Amino acid sequence: MSHSLVTIFYILAAVLFILSLGGLSNQETARRGNMFGMIGMLLAFIAVTASDTVTSYTILVIALFPAIIIGATVARKVKMTQMPELVAILHSFVGAAAVLVGLALQLNSTSHDGLSPIEITIHDIEVFVGVCIGSITFTGSVIAFGKLRGIISGSPLLLPARHVLNLIMLAATVWLGILFVGHGDDTFLMLLIAMVITGLLGIHLVMAIGGADMPVVVSMLNSYSGWAAAAAGFMLGNDLLIIVGALVGSSGAILSLIMCRGMNRSLPSVILGGFGTGDRGSGGTVSIPEGDVTSIGIEETVALLKNAEHVIIVPGYGMAVAQAQHTIAKITKKLRENNTQVIFAIHPVAGRLPGHMNVLLAEANIPYDIVMELDEINHTFSDTDVVMVIGANDIVNPSALDDPNSPIAGMPVLEVWKAKDVVVMKRSMGTGYAGVGNPLFFNENTSMLFGDAGENVDAILEKL
Repeated sequence: MSHSLVTIFYILAAVLFILSLGGLSNQETARRGNMFGMIGMLLAFIAVTASDTVTSYTILVIALFPAIIIGATVARKVKMTQMPELVAILHSFVGAAAVLVGLALQLNSTSHDGLSPIEITIHDIEVFVGVCIGSITFTGSVIAFGKLRGIISGSPLLLPARHVLNLIMLAATVWLGILFVGHGDDTFLMLLIAMVITGLLGIHLVMAIGGADMPVVVSMLNSYSGWAAAAAGFMLGNDLLIIVGALVGSSGAILSLIMCRGMNRSLPSVILGGFGTGDRGSGGTVSIPEGDVTSIGIEETVALLKNAEHVIIVPGYGMAVAQAQHTIAKITKKLRENNTQVIFAIHPVAGRLPGHMNVLLAEANIPYDIVMELDEINHTFSDTDVVMVIGANDIVNPSALDDPNSPIAGMPVLEVWKAKDVVVMKRSMGTGYAGVGNPLFFNENTSMLFGDAGENVDAILEKL
């Protein structure tokens, strides 16, 4: 394929990727956005494989086909509840790729051939920055995967003077970078040391973040992976990789900013690590909710729903685990046929991935116009007859507003307790991902429907 034709394919792919992001910004156009993205990636793949940059198709095929088989197999077997874990580990692959590209270029004795001194300096900066960003992304994503998987504890690792330690590692990396630039042929060891330091930095940054804030971490790592891909594009001189990496990096950063606003956090806190880990409320003791719990059965829940004029459903991670969204959709249909107004309230960090609940509800064909975000719905709870909370905990915890010593203090939550009646579906009285007790469960207007969410909603549907 000629260079001009490759360029055309790259331009078309870049346009499709931009259209893909535009489509993903809205639930109704998300499928179309995904399709644009897949077509764009296919064009990019064809352009790369048909260009003169590929010198051995045998090696390409040997590497490609096992990757396709593994990727397709994993994607088919992964449950929706495991998507945050999958996204995290995929981010690590991007980081590892950037590291390997940088190391390979540094080991290539001909990488500086034909370059002017200024071009050599630029090349060395590209390699060093690419390896460092890739290393942080790789190790940070692996730790995030471990926390989401339950392999690593969700509790934050709070080392003494942890922020000072981060600054020392960052300063050491910058110093090594200054020594490395302009002397790339003889400083491979410096690059390796910088890779190790930034890898440790990535581990420490994510280890210092509490479990409740992992959705924001996943979003931020998405941004890191984009910048790692862009860095790889600069190293390889691939314009499309630079464009795609910049799109992913910037969109991930914007999403992280939105998530931070939804949790009342600051973006610098995300980048530096160790936020939402007890820094808030360190001056006092976290209050432990206590009192009597009111239990409710299926028939009483059905009676509440039948007599209600206005119902709000709050889905959480428990609904995802139980795969109850399809039954919830049927319950919603029945209630609406009975002239009951039904609305879904979505918290920005419900589940363990941004948009997790939105995807599940869309999968069950729940109308988009009855799915409301936190800032759209919070003022309506006081006029609501029944709120049905399905497997949610931290996002409906009033201690976020009432207890300044709580690890989730300041986080905006769905104020469900203002409704006339609240029914909470949970397996037990266990805490949520943040490890914080929930006073909501002890309120006079709250009833606990214990048991498997899937079985409970099936029983409710049968009796409606």
